[in-house]
Amino acid sequence: MEAQLHLSFQDAVHGVTTSVNVPQEVRCSNCRGSGAAPGTSTHTCPRCGGTGSLNDNQGLFSLSTVCPDCVGRGTLFDTPCPVCHGTGTEQKVRSIKVRIPAGVENGQRIRVKGRGAPGQGMAPAGDLYVVVQVARHPVFGRSGRNLVEDLHIPMTQATLGTTIDYETLDGNEELAIPHGTQSGRVFTFRGRGVPRVDGRGRGDLLVRIVVDTPTELTKEQEDTLRQFAADRGEQVAPHRSGLFGRFRSASK
Repeated sequence: MEAQLHLSFQDAVHGVTTSVNVPQEVRCSNCRGSGAAPGTSTHTCPRCGGTGSLNDNQGLFSLSTVCPDCVGRGTLFDTPCPVCHGTGTEQKVRSIKVRIPAGVENGQRIRVKGRGAPGQGMAPAGDLYVVVQVARHPVFGRSGRNLVEDLHIPMTQATLGTTIDYETLDGNEELAIPHGTQSGRVFTFRGRGVPRVDGRGRGDLLVRIVVDTPTELTKEQEDTLRQFAADRGEQVAPHRSGLFGRFRSASK
């Protein structure tokens, strides 16, 4: 059997115990999978001799098929179970508890042994495979075991430096931005990424700085920046003079 499980980004990183609802055939609760009405007698299938299968010898090859009379049970009964009508199974929706380990990835299949569809007759049940679908995080991306983010900061903070109260998946930590930080610089929080599924270690959180250039300035702010550029001997564009000036600059 296979079932889909939708997880939040945080649950995929930290792991969670949850339940999945699986509509499936389960062993009949009335006859316990025998197919016979409780209290009635059964007898060995004469066609297969109780083996549940038929062998067809063809020289060097021998083909084995399920006995059509007893459908692999090896026994026959005169009174079928009134609940399952002799099939040995009934349709139900089962809620199955599943332990999702920390660090699972989108599309990964988790095997739950013995919780799949029941075998024919008294045979053991198969396995359930849970396919994990992980939701996107509004801030972090994922690259293998590492979490990644592009952190936008204003030009003033990059130039003069600052300390940011930065929120990780494990809580808040201080991120010190030194003065003169350039766009593209990466800061690393060790061990704040995604754990390995086997529990051996954890990735990092990589924060890449993106310095935002202001696009809207007051006249006083622009004059201050121009004076700053002049003090440093840096050449900048002249003042824009109204709509005509902006049109002329765009047409050059």
